[in-house]
Amino acid sequence: MTMWTSEELDRIGTAEELQIQSLRSNGTLRNPVIIWVVRLGDDLYIRSVNGRTSGWFRGTQQSHKGHIQAGGVDKDVAFEEVAETGIIERVDEAYRIKYHKYAPQYVEPLMVPEARSATIRLLPI
Repeated sequence: MTMWTSEELDRIGTAEELQIQSLRSNGTLRNPVIIWVVRLGDDLYIRSVNGRTSGWFRGTQQSHKGHIQAGGVDKDVAFEEVAETGIIERVDEAYRIKYHKYAPQYVEPLMVPEARSATIRLLPI
């Protein structure tokens, strides 16, 4: 299994935004979408503010592969859904800490059950 390098984790983890593209069944990438990303230890997580019905989230569920760009890192990734309550709670806290400078109206929607159910761990491939 491929692992993130320390530099990739630092650069992506401190980036304000991440650009995500999921892979279509025909092997082409979907249009990029800009989202927020958080780091927990040696892992990177993303979450859909619109929950599982979001177009980009549904795209990640088809092939479970795609591409990201953030902090100068350009990387192919696999998308792994997160269901473990302990990790989801830690992701909540990571979002609150990283994006605390934004008004609660932008951060708190990431904490509702619909958004929490659309938490994904990014795995380098």
